[in-house]
Amino acid sequence: MERKCIYVKYTQNLKNLVRNAEGEDSSAETERPKTLFEEIRASVRHSDEQDRSFWRPVLPWGGVYTIKAGRKAISCTPLYVKINLNNTCTIDGFLMLLYVILRENETFPREVSVYLGKEFIEHFLFLMDSYSYTTVKLLWIWDKMDKRQYRSQIHRAALEIDLFGNEHENFTKNLENLMATLQESFCTSWDCPARLQESLQWTININPPHGMPHGDLIQSAVDEFFCPKIVLCKEMGCDGQRELSQRIFCHGPPPFVILNMQLWKSEELAYIPYYLALSDRRYLLEGATLFNKEEHHYSAAFQIDGCWMHYDGLRSNNLVLLNKPPELLLLSSLVYIRATEK
Repeated sequence: MERKCIYVKYTQNLKNLVRNAEGEDSSAETERPKTLFEEIRASVRHSDEQDRSFWRPVLPWGGVYTIKAGRKAISCTPLYVKINLNNTCTIDGFLMLLYVILRENETFPREVSVYLGKEFIEHFLFLMDSYSYTTVKLLWIWDKMDKRQYRSQIHRAALEIDLFGNEHENFTKNLENLMATLQESFCTSWDCPARLQESLQWTININPPHGMPHGDLIQSAVDEFFCPKIVLCKEMGCDGQRELSQRIFCHGPPPFVILNMQLWKSEELAYIPYYLALSDRRYLLEGATLFNKEEHHYSAAFQIDGCWMHYDGLRSNNLVLLNKPPELLLLSSLVYIRATEK
């Protein structure tokens, strides 16, 4: 029990964890002027058909982090604790996409800091540029995730954290109120027990449209999520109609949006729009997360300078320039960034 308390005490100390990483990588930072994003971009520009992968692994699956958790009382020998991370693909792809989005758009770090915190964004970017990938994952787990969203246990003198599950539960729902939307509704019946209601959503879950609407299916589904409508009231004993207002973002159009596409079938996604009209703004396709049903494994794709790259933390060459879409993978989400106003 005493040893377990020591582990819990030290694994919850995020500031020390980040400070240790900054101390270890301070020399490397001065020797490497380029950010990780700049190195990836350079590799894209100088790639050829024989070598289409990035020169080193980026955000490998899982991870092991060792921290000093005190000293043994008698010998004064430092006591070290290992933190083992498993099934991290449920956050890896989105962490990769978040990094690319923040580095590619110079005003976005300041905007996203409003939601995720300035200190978190600064540490996140520093750790990614320092290749401290396990620390990046621990930063997300302990700073953003609810403890109910992962399993942790003490096993053989080590803390094990298992992120097996769904990437939208482990990542998208932890973006604070970045994508929060509000829709008000009013029932026409005076006898309705709840005439005035508000519907607050923290994520954007779009459903496949019924039938085959004209035009872009995804744009139609997004419009359906945000548009005003009239529906039958579902309150007990009420036979009135409920008028729903236009759904709006609580804090204005966010710098990026994630569309949850888990309910869509492959045949419904023959066309993915590069542009999306949303809240009177134009959004551009930046990336996607993908799901391998056989391996129960997530990966991600994103574009840099018009070229698409596939990130898969399980592979040895885990960042590869694409010449065609990855095969046998289901679409889990689409990520769009807000276009710059002209």
